Amino acid sequence: MIKSELVNVLNDKLPELQKKEVELALNVILGQLENALVSGERIEIRGFGSFNCRQRPARVARNPKSGEAVNLPAKVTIHFKPGKEMRDRVNAASDKFGITE
Repeated sequence: MIKSELVNVLNDKLPELQKKEVELALNVILGQLENALVSGERIEIRGFGSFNCRQRPARVARNPKSGEAVNLPAKVTIHFKPGKEMRDRVNAASDKFGITE
């Protein structure tokens, strides 16, 4: 969902708040999540899933076009693991979207 759509949905559910207040609250939450990941913390949102950082070592890869070896540096990636409730909902809706294995 695009951020502006999320702001609109939240604003519809919380009509007593102005749209700017809803957007500010969302930005603060996302900023705190980002700061936690930058500090190497694990984030768990019950029923949704968890985020954590993983270290990927440096490696030698190949350019698929030329076949030339390319050195890729080590890097940190963000890993998301969906929670059981989300996994179950997505699996139940997979027929609706024509998702096959």
